[in-house]
Amino acid sequence: MIKRDQALVLLRKYIKTENTVKHLLATEAVMRTLARRLEPDKEEEWALAGLLHDIDYEQDLGKDYGKHGIMSVEILKKEKTDLPESVYQTILAHCYNLNPDLVPKNLMDWSLFICDSLTGLIVATALVRPDKKLSSVKVSSILKKFKDPSFARGTRREDIKLCEEKLAIPLNEFMEIGLVAMQGISETLGL
Repeated sequence: MIKRDQALVLLRKYIKTENTVKHLLATEAVMRTLARRLEPDKEEEWALAGLLHDIDYEQDLGKDYGKHGIMSVEILKKEKTDLPESVYQTILAHCYNLNPDLVPKNLMDWSLFICDSLTGLIVATALVRPDKKLSSVKVSSILKKFKDPSFARGTRREDIKLCEEKLAIPLNEFMEIGLVAMQGISETLGL
């Protein structure tokens, strides 16, 4: 299985936009934290799924957004990453909203699908703070912004709410998990 440092090199081969790289690092951090709680023996798999899930993001998908995720898996297999099939499945399942055939099947799949939007909401919440720092963000602030549909309009709020049903984690606790994970790498994220 590919090591994290090798995954980062590969990621930068395909992703040139720094904000996309930061999204992937944030998602990796959240997935790692969720794995420690939900499936500790698979922490590296969860983290790599978070880190590499959007490796196809800057590829030309044309108008067929249903290929998102599928192309990521194609890239990862072409690059001989030797990831477990469960990681490929999770990367595919994170595109469930674009392709209903890619149904999440387990905790890792649902975790990536659900936390993918949360990272953007947390970043957006930090960016409207006077200091633009994750350290000054509180869960109550994220919840307040979550309830305002005009804030961070691209956030898939209904997906985030699935944390309660699919992961048995209350919404406020799920947001805290994401926030704390991202605060842990705030310097890397520039927030």
